[in-house]
Amino acid sequence: MILSKQEMLNESYSFETEQALNYEIEKQVMQLFASSSQVTSIEEQIDRITDNFCQSFLSTINANTDINLDLLLKNFSESQIPVQPASLENYLKHLGNNVVAHSIHTSSPRFIGHMTSALPYFVRPLAKLMTAMNQNAVKIETAKALSFCEREALAMLHRLIYNFSDSFYAQHIQNNLSTLGILVSGGTVANITAVWCARNNALGPIDEFLGVEKEGLAAALDFYGYKGAVIIGSELMHFSFDKAADLMGIGTHRLIRIPTDGNNRVNIQALRQAVAQCRAQNLLIIGIVGVAGTTDSGGVDSLAEIADIAQEAHTHFHVDAAWGGPLIFSQQHRHKLAGIERADSVTIDGHKQLYLPMGIGMVFFRDPHKAEAIEKQASYTMRKGSFDLGKRALEGSRPGMALFLHAGLNLIGLKGYEFLIDEGIRKTQYMASCICSMPEFELLGEPDTNLLLYRYIPKPLRELVAKKQLTETDNQLTNKFNESLQKIQRQIGRTFISRTTKTTSSFSKEIPIIALRAVIANPLTTEKDIDTVLKDQIEIAAEISISTFL
Repeated sequence: MILSKQEMLNESYSFETEQALNYEIEKQVMQLFASSSQVTSIEEQIDRITDNFCQSFLSTINANTDINLDLLLKNFSESQIPVQPASLENYLKHLGNNVVAHSIHTSSPRFIGHMTSALPYFVRPLAKLMTAMNQNAVKIETAKALSFCEREALAMLHRLIYNFSDSFYAQHIQNNLSTLGILVSGGTVANITAVWCARNNALGPIDEFLGVEKEGLAAALDFYGYKGAVIIGSELMHFSFDKAADLMGIGTHRLIRIPTDGNNRVNIQALRQAVAQCRAQNLLIIGIVGVAGTTDSGGVDSLAEIADIAQEAHTHFHVDAAWGGPLIFSQQHRHKLAGIERADSVTIDGHKQLYLPMGIGMVFFRDPHKAEAIEKQASYTMRKGSFDLGKRALEGSRPGMALFLHAGLNLIGLKGYEFLIDEGIRKTQYMASCICSMPEFELLGEPDTNLLLYRYIPKPLRELVAKKQLTETDNQLTNKFNESLQKIQRQIGRTFISRTTKTTSSFSKEIPIIALRAVIANPLTTEKDIDTVLKDQIEIAAEISISTFL
């Protein structure tokens, strides 16, 4: 077929247009990676825009906007990737209007319902530096200096927990055969890693048997003569232990949850009985878990007594101190963690009471060689005998979050963290005192740390509560009222308190109680803010009719 002159011109024009378009895309994309003065100018413009976002976001006093979730999700219904690179200006505008504008103001002093708080100012510029450096902490070849920086920061916290000698830390802090701790993305991975280490050490290689790592759980239990394996801890253990039981191959039915007392601490006698029963049934106890700061109420188990039980049973003792671990900074409150120094492993979250960005969890080991049981190598990355941090970790590639940890420990320091912990607990005790003095509320337990459980009591039921004559039906009404109160408060967005469910023994059975849950960790939260939150709840409750739930 012979093309006409016009068709040839049209084809030539289309080709040239496509070439020009491809060149423009190439130019735009390569500009994203350039480091010229022109790009620096564009980056400065972006900084000004994002700085404005930050200042507006951080200065907002309300906990949330009142946008309906159904309306919000409609702003995020696109499923196709844009063919052409988007305009940076338009994208930032979209980001500001749809993401930043309706994000939760976790830094607000009146957002006191979750374990997320305001951050120290140095975090923001360090985040920019960390992103620019783009280190991959899995391997020394992609995180040379940062690997040693991370080990140093972990050693500082390890010493605070275990307080071994100068010579111990001189020997292990930068010894590639030693692991004082592992930095991970959060408490869940830290707890799973601790259980993984415990399992592999308990079922390790002997003679011709290659260990659970290579032979598998069924073969390992059979070789060692066990009829099964369990993990034991409080009924208030974090749900990450359900994940650990699943991943370790024992099943969640083998996660034995022991009842707690009125102060949300594990019942020691019941724990002893469970351990004895498991041993009598020839079950391997992979580990006993003590909780230092339960997620729902902040309760701290009797760690010293649990340590005794674990020692008698010759089993791994793990302390989940993701929340309460930083109490160890406080001379006034560290006694609550007595026994933590006897733990084989300890979890602490940096993004909770160390006031660091989300994504910093840690697990520490009393024995620097405990993590050898989970070591893996690969020819292209984590090589045997190297300083590669990823060889004894569940996660592979990960960002250089150690930069924030190292900065926090140095720029806030021992005394700075002590002040923050003491103040959080002091303000929690203030809130507890307020609740006890107000007829509208009932305190549901004295706080161990800086978490507080309470509930609103509808006016017709207050006298019954005071006389301890609340019936099961009355309690159900109160539960529905509190659930409604918390949902409305969250939707309005002026202030925020979360909720949880705790159980109490009454009417000869376990009765669920819907509790309002306060977390007083934000250094910016004042007594006036606490008063405002309680006043807001009273005002919202006044608009709720108890007859709605009859």
